[in-house]
Amino acid sequence: QIRLVESGGGLVQAGGSLRLSCAASINIFEFNRMGWYRQAPGKQRELVAHINVGGKTVYADSAKGRFTISRDCPKNTIFLQIATLELEDTDVYYCHASILSREYWGQGTQVTVSS
Repeated sequence: QIRLVESGGGLVQAGGSLRLSCAASINIFEFNRMGWYRQAPGKQRELVAHINVGGKTVYADSAKGRFTISRDCPKNTIFLQIATLELEDTDVYYCHASILSREYWGQGTQVTVSS
């Protein structure tokens, strides 16, 4: 069974930084792509960034500059570093992975930014 487990969310002050982690239950090279999405209440889930099996990264326009996706292959883990947190970064962040047309999601981790 393929599982993605996020961690690292929490309550953080604006201006601070945070690193989210997503640990996969299988070798991450089995995935075509892994990434992070965010979702606010009542809104659609939207892409933050993804990284493909070759290591190429893609960022949503809104995420360029303060968000960094990376991975630790031996630990089968990807990360999302968020710098200079803003109130608008408050959301539930989900880890996502795909193998061809099959998609997998983590349970989500809440990030709340306070002023």
